[in-house]
Amino acid sequence: MLPERTGYIIWVSDLKAARTLEKYGTVHYMSRKMHYVAMYMNAERAEEAVKTISRLPFVRKVERSYRNELKTEYSKDTEDKTRFYSM
Repeated sequence: MLPERTGYIIWVSDLKAARTLEKYGTVHYMSRKMHYVAMYMNAERAEEAVKTISRLPFVRKVERSYRNELKTEYSKDTEDKTRFYSM
């Protein structure tokens, strides 16, 4: 059974030092241009991990990702109008 995971966006000032974030969770993406790290961690330990991450000297801001809460299944309530535009 897979554990519940939550995503976080961590804004950093130093990308070399940001590699140490791997011990807190899974680093999914590191943006060299915008200086942020997208990472996932277990939901049970997320709160205490965020507190320790925010105290690191190279971290500017920690934001929670709301990707889990977005609706990804869509229903088709209107009829398909593409057949009216064909030649």
